[in-house]
Amino acid sequence: MTELRAWGIPGLPEVAPGDDLPRLIADVARASGVQPGDILAVTSKIVSKAEGRIVQAADREQAITDETVRVVATRTRADGGTTRIVENRLGLVMAAAGVDASNTADGTVLLLPENPDASAAEIRAAVEAAVGAPVGVIITDTAGRAWREGQTDIAIGSSGVRLLDDLRGSYDAAGKLLEVTAPAVGDEIAAAADLVKGKSSGIPVAVVRGLERLLDDSAAGARALVRPANEDLFRLGTQEAHDEGRAAGYSEGYRVGFSAHVPVDRGRVEE
Repeated sequence: MTELRAWGIPGLPEVAPGDDLPRLIADVARASGVQPGDILAVTSKIVSKAEGRIVQAADREQAITDETVRVVATRTRADGGTTRIVENRLGLVMAAAGVDASNTADGTVLLLPENPDASAAEIRAAVEAAVGAPVGVIITDTAGRAWREGQTDIAIGSSGVRLLDDLRGSYDAAGKLLEVTAPAVGDEIAAAADLVKGKSSGIPVAVVRGLERLLDDSAAGARALVRPANEDLFRLGTQEAHDEGRAAGYSEGYRVGFSAHVPVDRGRVEE
């Protein structure tokens, strides 16, 4: 039977641009009894701070625009504000492109790390030198989920951890072949770690113990969790998909979705 433990690591100082974050994390990891086989979950916010990803932004909306690669959905809220779900530079689909105005000075916002997988690799190297190899590192950030209320933490960067536990080709307890089962264990670890880190506890690093089987020196980083565009069935919000369909029908002169070439009745499309 697998036993899983998770706890937050106290003692990390307030992180500022230019700080040697891998060394700081290695120091508190060693002092907290981190062992080979453990996985560290590191909140992306402190990585962004150390890497100087703090920008002056009197208007957070402009910062979001600057980080946006593709708009997925835009909605006006009851308070008159706007919620934007977009694909950012890391390929992640998130509200506000992952731009964060919390736990940072007034008039500034935090952008996500530029290369979270590389950042995770640097932290991992420092921790392994301090406590022994192997360890794994996951960099986490908060994201919403389609069809579900609330948010959870997900893996946006990783080093040394297999993030998908691919069970395809194996058999379940009833002897049935598993054809599609591949738990996103990287995201599950991130979510579990968030339960002991919290959003306002001042503890940005957690340890997860009991998942040594997922450690893999050659594992792909978290970028591998981003679904390729040609396999994404939910590329757009509902209204945006309708708008694109209408635009395509108008421009080509045919009713979208019919095999026969039937001219579009513009009045009916607008109904």
